[in-house]
Amino acid sequence: MYMNEETTKNRQKSSWRRLFLNHHWLVRNIPFFLFLSVLTVLYIYNGHYAEKTIKDINKTARGLKEDQYEYKTVKSEWMFINKQSEVVKAVEPMGLKEILEPPVVLNDTIIK
Repeated sequence: MYMNEETTKNRQKSSWRRLFLNHHWLVRNIPFFLFLSVLTVLYIYNGHYAEKTIKDINKTARGLKEDQYEYKTVKSEWMFINKQSEVVKAVEPMGLKEILEPPVVLNDTIIK
């Protein structure tokens, strides 16, 4: 019986070998192998495309942060320059002075 089991195993192995190494089997399955190859190429392409997209997103995010910092800096400088005391200092060399008295209101009755 021991010989019989071993013989059966050898037959099974040889039948599998004949099935998978058969020329006709390989030729029949060429479209399937091509399909698997196309899927593999698409999978690799998708990975590269995803990495490129992530890099572009990160680059854009860094640029946005830099623009936000620049905006805040320029805005704070502009707010400082537009303070009344800074405007007075800026126009003093031109001979302009700040009016310290309140404006005079003219009534219509005086003009008539």
